[in-house]
Amino acid sequence: MNKLLLKRLVILFSLLGFPVYSEETTLKPGSVDRIVVEKSKRRLHLYCGDNVVKTYKVALGKNPIGHKEKEGDSRTPEGAYKISGKNPASQFHKSLRISYPNQQDILRAHQKYVKPGGDIMIHGLGKEFAMIGKMHSVYDWTLGCIAVSNQEMDEIYQLTKVGASIEIKA
Repeated sequence: MNKLLLKRLVILFSLLGFPVYSEETTLKPGSVDRIVVEKSKRRLHLYCGDNVVKTYKVALGKNPIGHKEKEGDSRTPEGAYKISGKNPASQFHKSLRISYPNQQDILRAHQKYVKPGGDIMIHGLGKEFAMIGKMHSVYDWTLGCIAVSNQEMDEIYQLTKVGASIEIKA
């Protein structure tokens, strides 16, 4: 097949919504060392080194715009954190703990005389909502966490190592 025809087919398939490449690669458990969440796009990206290896649609806190300011504000924090733990028996299927609040978050909350909150996770849906699957991301519903389907959480849980960095962007 000549290069011009191949380029045209790639463009055509892209415009029609067909995947031009597959994200399906053989990834080893614990190989993800960085996560980037783009709140405005409702996307979570897994990285191995400098390469994006998986991307997922997410649901965020019910009040998603802006950085988490205090406990109970239903906002998803923004900033640089670490995956500080894994819970295989979370009430939301499985979860990865995010090291929120960091020192800046604690200082900011202290200056406003409020509690910064905590228990921010990447988690699945739990048993009672598992059947919703990827439809969970139609609207933001968490108390500040980052939610994916249970199937996606199984994959993220397996691939991500404790200590991986996570950057949550506006």
